Amino acid sequence: MTTIAAVRKDGHTAIAGDGQVTAGEKTIMKGSAMKIRRIYNDQVVIGFAGGVADAITLQEWLEKKLELFQGNLRRAAVALAQDWRKDPTLQKLEAMLIAMDKDDLLLISGNGEVIDPDEDVVAIGSGGNFAQAAAVAMLRHSTGMDAAEIAKEAVGIASTIDIFTNQNIHVESL
Repeated sequence: MTTIAAVRKDGHTAIAGDGQVTAGEKTIMKGSAMKIRRIYNDQVVIGFAGGVADAITLQEWLEKKLELFQGNLRRAAVALAQDWRKDPTLQKLEAMLIAMDKDDLLLISGNGEVIDPDEDVVAIGSGGNFAQAAAVAMLRHSTGMDAAEIAKEAVGIASTIDIFTNQNIHVESL
């Protein structure tokens, strides 16, 4: 698995993810994978956890939906989630996405969920709960950190707890 965390603070949003790819529960296959990508003319940033091929398929579907809805991330995410629940091919995909643009921060799942988080933090992957708790605490109690610093530190904290997350952390901001 992996850990992806996204944070919105003071009108800025950042997403951070580690680079570990594991095979099964015992083997680290790669430590520098890029699980965060800019799509739709660099206006949308996504992060994914789960099977890489599945995540790339979801990325392609989301890009098609963004084209269809002229870049409206919220409408594209809802349409993707609806297709994901209905389409037999998509139903088999094992991945989750976090997508963000200048207006929205969303979690998109195969259960048909499109979640806009209450606390301006969302995290996925095997270390997602650790990263989310860390980011919420930093948002509530830290005054000197921006969104990118909080997202990176949250994934860093998760990497000290979750064996499927490493400290090779990549961050993208909007």
